[in-house]
Amino acid sequence: MPQSPSPLSHFDSTGRARMVDVSEKATTRRQATASAFVALSPAVLAALPANPKGNPLEVARFAGIQAAKQTSALIPMCHPLPLSFVDVSAEITPTGVQIRATVATTGPTGVEMEALTAASIAALTIYDMTKALDKSITIRNLQLESKSGGKSGDYHRIES
Repeated sequence: MPQSPSPLSHFDSTGRARMVDVSEKATTRRQATASAFVALSPAVLAALPANPKGNPLEVARFAGIQAAKQTSALIPMCHPLPLSFVDVSAEITPTGVQIRATVATTGPTGVEMEALTAASIAALTIYDMTKALDKSITIRNLQLESKSGGKSGDYHRIES
């Protein structure tokens, strides 16, 4: 069940965007998992193992890990976090590549944005490495799957 909306913390009382002060928040273990799907044609799927740029799945994994570590440089109000764990998987399915990214830290704020950034950049890397074969590749369903830790507690996506 979706949580009830609360005021957006990235805005001050006058409506100006700001970085949230997390210095008073408790330091806890926080983890988040996000996913994305890259829809590929059967021809592109068949060509994946012979890609002249290298193994797209491995390059995507590395790109996702690197992206998680760079999230605060990409998204203005994100805090730089000392990540203690990043794992990105890229699995071939009958219709494309399923990306899954899990990120963890011990700190005062969550890692949802880091997980989402990792999944999105891994998906974009699959696109980049296969676009020469097909321009109609689509990336879809970038989403938070779960999070744990922090004041708002745990969240697990329930598919409807």
